[in-house]
Amino acid sequence: MSEIAHAHDHDHVEVNPATWRDPKRYAWLLGLLVPLLPFMAWGLVAATGLGVFWFWGPIFIFGVMPFLDTIIGKDSSNPPDSVVKYLEQDRYYRWCTYAFIPLQFVALVGGAALLAGDDLGLIEKLGLAVTLGCVNGIGINTAHELGHKRASLERWLSKVALAPTGYGHFYIEHNRGHHVRVATPEDPASSRMGESFYRFWPRTVAGSLRSSWELEAQRLERDGIRWLSPRNDIINAWAMTVVLFAALVLAFGVSILPWLIVQAVVGFSLLEVVNYLEHYGLLREKRDDGTDRYERTQPWHSWNSDNVSSNVLLYHLQRHSDHHANPTRRFQALRHFDEAPELPSGYATMILLAVIPPLWRRTMDPRVAAHYGGDLGRANVDGRKREALLRRYAPSA
Repeated sequence: MSEIAHAHDHDHVEVNPATWRDPKRYAWLLGLLVPLLPFMAWGLVAATGLGVFWFWGPIFIFGVMPFLDTIIGKDSSNPPDSVVKYLEQDRYYRWCTYAFIPLQFVALVGGAALLAGDDLGLIEKLGLAVTLGCVNGIGINTAHELGHKRASLERWLSKVALAPTGYGHFYIEHNRGHHVRVATPEDPASSRMGESFYRFWPRTVAGSLRSSWELEAQRLERDGIRWLSPRNDIINAWAMTVVLFAALVLAFGVSILPWLIVQAVVGFSLLEVVNYLEHYGLLREKRDDGTDRYERTQPWHSWNSDNVSSNVLLYHLQRHSDHHANPTRRFQALRHFDEAPELPSGYATMILLAVIPPLWRRTMDPRVAAHYGGDLGRANVDGRKREALLRRYAPSA
């Protein structure tokens, strides 16, 4: 089934790139609101005297964003094929992502200064650390966008954006592991139907770490390089975290170290809950050529969402199908596909469901079953739940 054939028909109309205008062109700058969340928190606390606003990061992401997704709704329109190349070459969009990183680090340093002081109570410091974790967790998404690009500057910036969460190995595992094994039982970052987020989290955190080391060791061995080398991309990415945390401890004292760890765990957990919902229950079939290899990744192997507000803040991450089909394609050119399964709302809302497993299962399991016409033998199902799920969703005679 051709991917192109199932995009909207009007996307194939020839349009002059010089006259076409991206309706979201300036909306992408709203992504820069994310690293400003700690400063918004500071301002709200100062204005209201309410310490609860130190938790502004999760309040904004899980309160404000689902509301905006609901009232603004969806946009399934695609850029015309004739302008995609022009759109990808427009450097304005690159600067939208580049600008995130200095703001991310200003937020971290400013937050560390507040965490080192005596003005905030323990719960208020926890709120600020969680807010910083939200910033740096979404910073992993910026790193994700940059890490797929061929330019060495963008790849380097990707590692920089990963430094605050200590998740530099994501740069290896995501590009060379997840994109190869996506929607298969072998992929630690693809969740299985019936698997709760709380079972998925340790599996993906440990599995992704192990996989990244294996992949990097293989690359270094091919190139005749020892694993303990500055050219080991995991070591040099982790070194950025060590230097960053050491500099912050030297500047503000060792008391901030626990808070740096808290925000890092919150940050990479935000990434992993997004991983959880992106491919839940979806499975690529084995080829019938006797090689035991999987079919090429197609739009129906990722859950998509066209909710506008979440997509603007996440650089079109929710158009995940086109991203897996075309990993180097820049965010502004990613397309909607009619055959890609659609989440009922944006990522912010779906994360809330994912952390409450009964709500998640009630929402998503019927969608997985419907996607496969009730044939869960074609789905990626948790082995512990397989029999119960097969009985529950068996097609009626």
